[in-house]
Amino acid sequence: MLYLKTLIIVVQLLSALGVIGLVLLQHGKGADMGAAFGSGASGSLFGASGSANFLSRTTAVLATVFFGSTLALTYLGSYHAKPSAGVLGASVPAPVVASAPAASAPVAPAPGASAPAAASPAAAASQPGNDVPK
Repeated sequence: MLYLKTLIIVVQLLSALGVIGLVLLQHGKGADMGAAFGSGASGSLFGASGSANFLSRTTAVLATVFFGSTLALTYLGSYHAKPSAGVLGASVPAPVVASAPAASAPVAPAPGASAPAAASPAAAASQPGNDVPK
């Protein structure tokens, strides 16, 4: 996506510079005074009125490219990716974990369960290898 934005920005910048240059090259309504200073020499390259048509059409094309690239950048700037729907096409909600209320008293082991070996001092003393005095 970043490469596409960069490409569109480059196209927009080049078209903007082209429009600026072409507008400055075109003759205004008072071109008679400009022709006295040498600006009428370009008429021989494109014909009598060909330069005006060529420059105005090129300006219109570059202005359209500029407008289109501006709209594309606006669209890409406002685009926000949606989260993936997963393999099955339906979004799976996150599991809700319910927390148990905190117990105020310590929980005693069940009557039939065996206690850990180190739970009582007598059991710890009967284990071999423990350095508990008898």
